[in-house]
Amino acid sequence: MTTQDIFNAVVAFDEAAVKEKTKAELDAGTDVQSILNDGLISAMDDVGEKFSAGELFVPEMLMAARAMKAGLEILQPLLASGQSSSKGTVVIGTVKGDLHDIGKNLVAMMMEGAGFELVDLGVDVSAEAFVKAASEKGAKVIALSALLTTTMPAMETTVKAVKEAGLSVKTIIGGAPVTQAFADQIGADGYSADAPGAVKLVKQMVA
Repeated sequence: MTTQDIFNAVVAFDEAAVKEKTKAELDAGTDVQSILNDGLISAMDDVGEKFSAGELFVPEMLMAARAMKAGLEILQPLLASGQSSSKGTVVIGTVKGDLHDIGKNLVAMMMEGAGFELVDLGVDVSAEAFVKAASEKGAKVIALSALLTTTMPAMETTVKAVKEAGLSVKTIIGGAPVTQAFADQIGADGYSADAPGAVKLVKQMVA
C-alpha cells in the first residue's frame, strides 16, 4: 500500500477505492500531507494534463474530481485541525443571472484538490455577495463563471465592485463565451479556458 494506490484509484475514477485506500493509508500512519499531495493532488494534476492534451474530456474530469473529493472528505477533518497548510482561500461562483454550474463545480473541485480553501457561493451570485465573501474570508482570488453571453456584463460589474471595495484580491473569469480579450477589456486579472488552466493560474497568482 502506498499513496500510488490512491493516485491510481483517482485516475481510474474509482470513488470506492479512493475512500478505501485513503483510510488504509491513514491507518498505516502515512502523513496526511503526503496522502493529499502525492495521492490526490498529483492525480488531479495528471488528469488535468491529459485533459489539456485531449486524452480526456469533461465527463472523465468530473468523474476523477468526484473520486478525488471522496478522498478529500476523509482527510478534511485532519486538514481542518491544522495538520495541513491551505494555499489560500478562493471565492467562486456563477455570476448574477446565470444558473449554470457544471464548469464552476469542476473548477471548485480541482481547486480543493490542489489544496486551496474554497468558498463556493453557487449560482446567480451578485457582485455584492462576491465582495462580501472575499472580504470576510480574506480570499486571495475570486473566480467568476458565466455560460451565457447575456450574463457576461455581470462579470464586469463584479470586477468593478471588487476594485471599488479596495480589496487586494485577484479576479479570474471563465466559461464558454468568455475570452482573454474580454478579461482584458473588463480589467480581470486572469482568464482560463478550462479547469486545469484555472488551477494553474491561481497557483501562479498566490505564489
